[in-house]
Amino acid sequence: MNLKLALTIMLLSLALAFISQNVAAVEIGFLLLKASMSSTLTIFFALITGYLLGWVSHGYFLYRKSKAKYVYLR
Repeated sequence: MNLKLALTIMLLSLALAFISQNVAAVEIGFLLLKASMSSTLTIFFALITGYLLGWVSHGYFLYRKSKAKYVYLR
């Protein structure tokens, strides 16, 4: 098994164990918006948001790197 895949599975299982043990309701405020939801959902949304931001930024930096190589080759 690939090391990166093993670490990803281990981190996801730890995150799921942490999330499943935190089910109390919390109130979240952002600017003028307020919402009350379980801390499980809050942690899950934060985890997914971080994953998506990392994925998009990684793709953007790869695009910039390949674009920079193309400019220097001209």
